[in-house]
Amino acid sequence: MAGQCIIVMGVSGTGKSSVGTALANALQAKFIDGDDLHPRQNITKMASGQALNDDDRLPWLGRLSDVIFSLEQKNESGVLVCSALKKSYRDRLREGNQNVHFIWLNGDYDCVLDRMKRRKGHFMPEALLKSQFAALEAPGAEERDVIPVDISPALSTIVTRCVSLLQPTPAAPAVASLQPETEQRYDH
Repeated sequence: MAGQCIIVMGVSGTGKSSVGTALANALQAKFIDGDDLHPRQNITKMASGQALNDDDRLPWLGRLSDVIFSLEQKNESGVLVCSALKKSYRDRLREGNQNVHFIWLNGDYDCVLDRMKRRKGHFMPEALLKSQFAALEAPGAEERDVIPVDISPALSTIVTRCVSLLQPTPAAPAVASLQPETEQRYDH
C-alpha cells in the first residue's frame, strides 16, 4: 500500500474521523484530518451555521491535494478524512495524484443526525447537515475508485470491511476489486 492515499469521505457525522483513525492504524498508514487543513475563516463560517460554498472550499481542496501529492512523493501511505461531497471536489483530489482511492461512508439523514446529536466538541452544527446532504453528489458507477460502505454496523465491522476491500489481489495489486458486492444500505 506504499504511496497510496485512502480518502474516507461523506457528510458530517458519518464517522469519518473514527473510521479514518482506526483504518490508518490497521493499515499502518499516516492519519490526516482534513478539518485541520481548513482555512480559519471556513471553520468560523461553519461554526456560525453558514454552509461553505465552492469558492470557500477551493483553497482547502488545494491543501488536501498537496498533502496527497506529498505522500506519493515520499512513497508513504495515508488515510485522509474529508467530506469530498461533490464529484468536482473528488476530481480535484485526483488531479496529479495517481494512487487515490475513496471510502464513501454512507448513511441516511436520520441516522447521521442522531450521531451528530451525540457527539461533543465538533465545530459543525447539526443545522448544517441538511446542506451537506443537499450538496452531496453520490458517486456513480463512473467513479470506479469509490467504495461505498454502510455506516450502520459497529466501527470494528466497518473498519474490517474497509481493510478487506483494500487488500491486494492478483487481479488488482494496488487495491482489491473496486466494484464491491452490492453494499446493503440501511433505512432506519
